[in-house]
Parts: sequence; structure tokens; C-alpha cells
Amino acid sequence: MNSGYKVEKWNKDIAPNAGELRLQMEHEGYNVFQWSDSPGRTYEIHSHGEDQSHWIISGELELDVQGYGIVNLEAGDRDFMPANTRHSARVISDESVVYLIGAKV
Repeated sequence: MNSGYKVEKWNKDIAPNAGELRLQMEHEGYNVFQWSDSPGRTYEIHSHGEDQSHWIISGELELDVQGYGIVNLEAGDRDFMPANTRHSARVISDESVVYLIGAKV
């Protein structure tokens, strides 16, 4: 298992607030932008040269992370992906997935 990759599941009774989550990520040192993908959108296996974090605002995203396995991220869930972690992704909800992507360079 890839000990560097981790997931935090949303455990609050309220829906995630994109503005508040963005501020938290920026406070942690991430450069943050919001992204959206339509139902069925897929990304083939790839990696990024910087540490990233994905924080789901709405919808559901499935990631297949090499050395970790398959993870489903739903509204409020967040992952922490070390640089050069190979992964693929696909939208598995019937609605578009909206998420924040934070990158540390």
C-alpha cells in the first residue's frame, strides 16, 4: 500500500462550503482552483509533479490509486496525494462532480 496517500471522509451534518474549504486549503499552503467534470468523464492513468489534494463539493469521483486501491470520494470527502502518485479517475455520479484541487509546488 502507498502509505503517503490518504483520504478523509466528511463527517459533518452540513453540506461542504466551497469558500470555507478553499480558505482552509490556502491556509495549508495549497494553490487552489475549482474544477468540474460531467457524468462519465474519465482520466486515464497519470501523475502530477506536485503534491495535490482534491476536496469534493458535490457529485462523486472514483480514483484508482496505484499502491492504494480504488477510492470513492463523495461530497465533503478529501484526499491527499503525494507528487508522482499514479492514478486514474472517473465521475461515477449521475450529476457533475465539482471539486477543489489544491497543488503545492
